[in-house]
Amino acid sequence: MSTNKIALVTGGSRGLGKNAAQHLAKKGIDVIITYRSKKEEAEEVVASIEKSGQKAAALQLDTGIVKSFDGFISQLTTVLQEKWGRNTFDFLINNAGIDAASKFAETTEEDFDNLVNIHFKGVYFLTQKSLPVIADGGRIINFSTGLARFATPGYAAYASMKGAIEVLTKYLAKELGPRGIAANVVAPGIIETDFTKEAFSHEGMHDRIASITALGRPGMPDDIGGIVAFLCTEEARWINAQRIEASGGMFL
Repeated sequence: MSTNKIALVTGGSRGLGKNAAQHLAKKGIDVIITYRSKKEEAEEVVASIEKSGQKAAALQLDTGIVKSFDGFISQLTTVLQEKWGRNTFDFLINNAGIDAASKFAETTEEDFDNLVNIHFKGVYFLTQKSLPVIADGGRIINFSTGLARFATPGYAAYASMKGAIEVLTKYLAKELGPRGIAANVVAPGIIETDFTKEAFSHEGMHDRIASITALGRPGMPDDIGGIVAFLCTEEARWINAQRIEASGGMFL
């Protein structure tokens, strides 16, 4: 049986999820990532992590389809048993998401439902379905956004889902505390990834973000992955029910 800790990172084939997976591996943590459609990219992440000396695996999952979760958990337990000789994993990182900007007046019900399914309902029920396979003493890390603290037109629906995640995380910390499971939120500011490619395509956007950020630049994935990994270390064991904003000091 493997004695290494194991993290499950949703949406780990690209962007912040990929970066978090790589930082976790650097800390000696094995990683299982999920991907929605980018199987080749996910396999590349797995290969790079295994090359660094940690075990890794990739599983397909659409976090917006709750009815698929039972089948996913079944696959997950099979992989845990076959690759690690375990029935549990230690750290759940709910990272998967989509960027869908729309002004409040123009948001369609379909847009809203898509966002709520992926960013709130999916996180709620994937975490619930994972409870039997998260080890006691484990950690749950949910992703929010700076947009839950400050308002930028175009993100009313998205930021509202993240506000819900912040409240949910406190309840997870309270209800799972008896099992020694800590739950925290990481809230990035705007980060330059393929997730925000469309936003950064607007002329002057880079300079505008730099001008409203105390540290004078937009964020990069490497600014976030290490924080996720730190929250999974023994040193971070007493951090619980916290919202950790990593935005370089936006809109102070």
